Amino acid sequence: MNEKLQMEIQASLVSGRLPCAVAFKIAKKLKVSPRQVGDTANRLNIKIMSCQLGCFP
Repeated sequence: MNEKLQMEIQASLVSGRLPCAVAFKIAKKLKVSPRQVGDTANRLNIKIMSCQLGCFP
């Protein structure tokens, strides 16, 4: 698992969840796919909230 991605996700949590818009910003910042951010969040048992595109149910 990408440690930098994991740390970025954990640092961006709001009430234990990752806002969808923040997930996309993390993907852009770290030059990874939004899917990779979502998969990493899933492995960390972190839910993504407020998904505006339906990518992260």
